Amino acid sequence: MTPLDVINAARVAIQDTRVGFYRYSDTDMLTFVNQTLTRMAVLRPDLFSVIAEWALVPETVLQSCPDDSQRLVEIFNVVGENAVQEVSRDVFDQNYPSWIKDGPGTPVNFMRHIRNPNKFFVYPRPSTCCKVLGEYIQIPPSYALEEEIQVLPASYFAALVDGTVYVAESIDNEHVNTGRAKLAQEMFLQQLQVGLQTRLVTDTESSGLKAGDDPKRPEVM
Repeated sequence: MTPLDVINAARVAIQDTRVGFYRYSDTDMLTFVNQTLTRMAVLRPDLFSVIAEWALVPETVLQSCPDDSQRLVEIFNVVGENAVQEVSRDVFDQNYPSWIKDGPGTPVNFMRHIRNPNKFFVYPRPSTCCKVLGEYIQIPPSYALEEEIQVLPASYFAALVDGTVYVAESIDNEHVNTGRAKLAQEMFLQQLQVGLQTRLVTDTESSGLKAGDDPKRPEVM
C-alpha cells in the first residue's frame, strides 16, 4: 500500500481522473494522504504501534522514547538482560522516596511520566548505556508517492482513501455544499470507530474460567 495507490482510488471518488487536467496535482494529493495518516494516528494511535529497541541514557532515571514517538506504550525488557516491570511512581515515591538516589545498575522497573507521554523513569538508573525493548506509537513520516506505508494495516486502505477524499473535497466549496466531503468524513470516522470496537472481540480472552478454577477440570453443566 503506497500513497499513489490511495491517490488513484481517491481520484476516482472525487471524479478527478483526467490526466493533464487534474484539479489537484499529485503533490497536493500526497499532502492530503500524509495529513490523513497524521489524523489517523491521533484518532487511532493503536494502529501505529511499533516494537523496537532504543538506548537509555546512563546515570539518569528520566528517559525518553525515540524521536519518532507519539507516546510510550510499554517497556518489555533490557536487551540481553532481565524483564522490566511497570510500577506506579506515586506508590514508589510514597513508600520509598529516596529511590532516585540509589546507585546505578540494570533497570528492573519503569514508571510513566504522567504529564509527558514520551518520557518515563527507570529504576535503578542505568550504570552504562544499555538498550530496552519496548513498544511506542509512531508518528507517521511524510511518505513519498511510491513509498510503502509502514505500520498501518492494509485493511485500513479504504479508511485512508475516505480520509483523503474528505480533505480534498473540503477544499472545494462546491463539493462541500453537495455533502460529499461530509459523507467521506463520516465513512472515515465510522471505519476507525468500528475497528476499535472489534478489538473487544479479538483482543479479549474469554475462557469462561473463574479465579480458582482448574483449567484441566471444566465444570460439569
